[in-house]
Amino acid sequence: MTRLAFGTGSFSGQVQRNLGQDGFTRLVRYAYDQGIRFFETAESYGEMHRMLGVALKGIPRDSYRLMSKVTTRQGVDPQEKFDELRKLANTEYFDIMLLHWQHTATWPADTRGWQDGILEAESKRVIVSHGASVHGLPALRQVPGNKWLDLAMIRMNHKGTKMDGEDYNTDGLGDVREVVTHVKQVRTEGMGVISMKLAGEGTFNREDRRAAMKFAFKNAGVDCVTVGYKNTAEIDEAIENLNLALA
Repeated sequence: MTRLAFGTGSFSGQVQRNLGQDGFTRLVRYAYDQGIRFFETAESYGEMHRMLGVALKGIPRDSYRLMSKVTTRQGVDPQEKFDELRKLANTEYFDIMLLHWQHTATWPADTRGWQDGILEAESKRVIVSHGASVHGLPALRQVPGNKWLDLAMIRMNHKGTKMDGEDYNTDGLGDVREVVTHVKQVRTEGMGVISMKLAGEGTFNREDRRAAMKFAFKNAGVDCVTVGYKNTAEIDEAIENLNLALA
């Protein structure tokens, strides 16, 4: 997959939904034409599975990667949920399925049913690989050494804005040093790392967005980053920042 992903969850997808289907489709097609081949969404992003499915319709499925994130509610049948999300996204399979918003230290035990459900879906070839998105240091500390995870989605930027602290929902700054330490540890274990919050949830200026991209790849050593966009200029800038970070 490409190092840069097209994220559809800016403020839980509100930014992308506000574009309308036609505007969103044009933006997705523009990103594809510029070389972005990784698109991601989540069950909690409202209409984004459906909108993304419409936007990607007609593009060869084997030419891009698609990631979804499932809300790990109790009392929900995983296979029925995966079928629902596939139908909404107009896809036969997801390249990656994440357990979304894991924010407690007990998440590996609490989500055992969902983990087994994903493995069952992989046996049916409706999911290719899997992981979890984590929020807060108590949850993140459970990632190193976790044998179930193929990859982890971890918040990352150079300032610690909207990053992980002891409180998963803190208004303060996250602990950049500890987060980077965990990223480097899981990378040595062969786990993939996708990072989010590169723009500090939309609070960074251009200089900081460039610095955050460089920090993610050069200092933390992540594999991939996802960024949400609302116009073509933001896509162009993200690609420029990525190329500078990898130069």
